Amino acid sequence: MIVPSSSRALLASHNSSLSFTSLAELSSGNLLAEVDLHRIVASLKLRQDKKASMGQFLTPASVAELMAGMFNRLDLPEISLLDAGAGIGSLLAAFVAKVCQHRQHTSSLRVVAYEIDPFLIGYLHQTLELCKKECQRVGISFNYEIRKTDFIEDAVRLLQIGLLNNAKATEFTHAILNPPYLKINANSKVRELLHSIGLETSNLYTGFMAATAQLLKPSGEFVAITPRSFCNGPYFRDFRKIFLEMMALQQVHLFESRQEAFSDDDILQETIIIQATKQRQKYSNVIINTSSGTNDDLIMSQSVPYTALLQPNDKEQFIHIIPDRISQQIVERIEIFPCTLKDLGLTVSTGRVVDFRAKEYLRANAENNTVPLIYPVNLANGYVEHPKITKKPQAIVSLEKTANLLIPNEHYVLCKRFSSKEEKRRVVAVVYDANQFNYAYVGFENHLNYFHKDGRGLSLTLARGLAVYLNSTLVDAFFRLFNGHTQVNATDLRKLKYPNLEQLLALGTEITEQFPSLREINELIENQLQSMSNLSENNPIVTKSRIDEALQILTQLGFPRTQLNERSALTLLALLDLKPTDSWQLATSPLMGITPIMDFMAQHYGKTYKPNTRETVRRQTVHQFLDAALIVANPDNLSRPVNSPKTVYQIQNSALELLRTYGTEEWEKSICTYLASVETLKKQYAQEREMSRIPIVIDGAIKTLSPGGQNILIEKIINDFAPRFTPNGKLIYVGDTDEKFAHFDAAALTDLGVNIDSHGKMPDVIIHFTTNNWLVLIEAVTSHGQINPKRKKELELLFRSSEIPLVMVTAFLSRKAMVAYLAEIAWETDVWVAEDSTHLIHFNGEYLLQAYQIEKK
Repeated sequence: MIVPSSSRALLASHNSSLSFTSLAELSSGNLLAEVDLHRIVASLKLRQDKKASMGQFLTPASVAELMAGMFNRLDLPEISLLDAGAGIGSLLAAFVAKVCQHRQHTSSLRVVAYEIDPFLIGYLHQTLELCKKECQRVGISFNYEIRKTDFIEDAVRLLQIGLLNNAKATEFTHAILNPPYLKINANSKVRELLHSIGLETSNLYTGFMAATAQLLKPSGEFVAITPRSFCNGPYFRDFRKIFLEMMALQQVHLFESRQEAFSDDDILQETIIIQATKQRQKYSNVIINTSSGTNDDLIMSQSVPYTALLQPNDKEQFIHIIPDRISQQIVERIEIFPCTLKDLGLTVSTGRVVDFRAKEYLRANAENNTVPLIYPVNLANGYVEHPKITKKPQAIVSLEKTANLLIPNEHYVLCKRFSSKEEKRRVVAVVYDANQFNYAYVGFENHLNYFHKDGRGLSLTLARGLAVYLNSTLVDAFFRLFNGHTQVNATDLRKLKYPNLEQLLALGTEITEQFPSLREINELIENQLQSMSNLSENNPIVTKSRIDEALQILTQLGFPRTQLNERSALTLLALLDLKPTDSWQLATSPLMGITPIMDFMAQHYGKTYKPNTRETVRRQTVHQFLDAALIVANPDNLSRPVNSPKTVYQIQNSALELLRTYGTEEWEKSICTYLASVETLKKQYAQEREMSRIPIVIDGAIKTLSPGGQNILIEKIINDFAPRFTPNGKLIYVGDTDEKFAHFDAAALTDLGVNIDSHGKMPDVIIHFTTNNWLVLIEAVTSHGQINPKRKKELELLFRSSEIPLVMVTAFLSRKAMVAYLAEIAWETDVWVAEDSTHLIHFNGEYLLQAYQIEKK
């Protein structure tokens, strides 16, 4: 109802105290928020050395939600969930929340959680009780069991009981897990237990995955976040065979950044999420999703044939994850080359010298009875640089005891065995030219692979040709697709496709003592490919190189690490209308909105992102480009709000002139000049936008809001609502469409006991109504953001530490704007309409049922 004007309307509509939402009433989203707070506290209390020794790292809420969202069959009449390494229960809580949100509820949900750490079990019990209350809220029967025993030991026991009784031990319809990452000792009890169920593996995480899969019912669903290392290499061959035989992969999620998934714990392992179903029949296609991190909702998605993911004739059963069209083109080009190393009569082996075992025979420099010892540090510019000033010994004693560590001094190709995803090159190869060393033998350290022919060297021309091929961007890009760890295994190199002998020798004849540049190498490889096949599509290496160039530019412009990603590079290229084969001199500055930017990425760079992910491009790339004055917003209409659906962006003129010089002799001079003047540019564009900003007065000081959008309404809240309904109130926070906020008195909030979570979304306006000692939270709605039940609970959780009651108000510009949202407004909140500024609408008549006296004229 509409009540009389005056501040009494707001006062009368609330009790003198406000009861906060109990845990039993938490929505599914707030359930996860509460559980994640437990995770943060528990993670801080867990010692880092204990985490590492147990191989257990607690799952952040963002990861848990992503994983829970990958399940398909949540409408079964009865669901039984297994969490094999539950920790505090983040994963199972995310699963329960997803089940409770599902349109068609299950009638019964049973959870079995394994955890052996007494410290974590206390938190786990709390989480499961919260889950129980959430299920009760939506009418789902919920029961749980915490098994305080070793999962592998218990799983083997259950499986063996099933075999003895000629019955199946499978009892779960769903499984979700973040297994411990820990190497298994060859003589350990765990190794013996896993062997008893047919698995030989070197790491505990694959043991958890295999045992969990075996405990699933037929057609059971499996979602796990794990290191990517199981996808290839010899160490996990046995696991791949067992797992892929009983499970059918359906989805794979990749993270571009190694740091993101478990950033709180500084985990640098490259991780993936897989979703699979327990069935022998494989799907025709698999969905490959890619995001830069867990909080990035800009998700690239591609469907690939199952046979492309797992090649039918591959005895190693390597899992080939192909995230986009460029990657597919890279695979297709590699497949054009006809030979394996075996076809060429060559092989690759690991360097024989393990330095800590041969320590007594190593020497810092050459002596009378020594031969050269080559380390990765000696690899430089396509050849071996030896001796080198380094802490690594440069020689090894040659005698009978070391004879088996040395090989004949002949021509070889050396390749680093270890490299990370972040390095410029994963595959680094050089020619070992025996002519440069006057010795009978040479030693290669164990961190190197070396290519040879039956233990002897290659011709110098063949060695050069092979090194050229291995150093190509094509090989590097292909290797990155399928290698999920830091090792460049000899097995991986043996499985790689190579040019034939004639082609390798032809490449080798192009090389002299001066090793070619990367550009020259790529041209040589492309010429070989063109001579073998009629390639009509764009060269993926050219496309990839263009993206890399854009990243290099952003790096030189000084953008922080969070913006140095493919999304930002593609956004820059779109705003320049620069296609893969265009020269930088052809860059232009079209007006482009977010949707056309994403369309450009898909059309010209083969990067197709999921629908409804535009906000990430705007929030995590475009906003930073605006801050750096690299681009400008709405140059065609400066009064247009930046959150308008019609907003467009354009490369700033000076930036366009700079970028047109990239790759020329003028670049270095131009970028120095630009960086020196960019602060002036920022001020210039700030002044232009300031001219059309909205002035407001706070505590006697004039501040301004960016033009248009909800800020027009915020100005009315401050000038009309506040004096009438919260007289003498103190403005604590005022949001801004363009900036994060226009005014924020953080100390005032702290004095009221409020400590805001940095991830929480603030209301648009916060007023401390000192007369009644209430905290008034106001949302200004021009397109979305009304205080509905979900938002009400979010605000209650965000301000749960407040020592004074909360009052919530949704504001609209007009009654017409309000009508569309009336059905969604939460009870126990107020609505204010600017065009009827003297009245409030209160959504609860319990305290306001009264007679109104009509004035007689």
